[in-house]
Amino acid sequence: MKGLLSLIPTPPPLKARSLVYDLKMRLDWGDPALTIVDVRDRTDFNISHITGAIPMPMNELVERALSSLELMRDIYVYGDTDEDSARAATKLRQAGYLNVSELKGGLPAWKAFGYPVDTVVTATVF
Repeated sequence: MKGLLSLIPTPPPLKARSLVYDLKMRLDWGDPALTIVDVRDRTDFNISHITGAIPMPMNELVERALSSLELMRDIYVYGDTDEDSARAATKLRQAGYLNVSELKGGLPAWKAFGYPVDTVVTATVF
């Protein structure tokens, strides 16, 4: 039986620091057991974010994560800079999250590869 299980392809394991390609490969794999967290402010998120990412600004990160994400969930986190991503990952790990990966290069790296991004359209009141 063990031999048969080794024939079933599996996505690569989560790393502490991931390249955008690693995340894209997991998404293309169709692996739903992950969450992409954007820790930038809401205005920046609305302008552009990785498709499927959820906004959790840095100042609300731990509170919002604990209220909505399981501690065993695979989480890819990105901010404005690699330092922001690292800081957010550290906060999540200190809060008890076991599977957190910093997305190296964040949104600029994601866009450089031409990977999909979304924009939040807001209504303008006249």
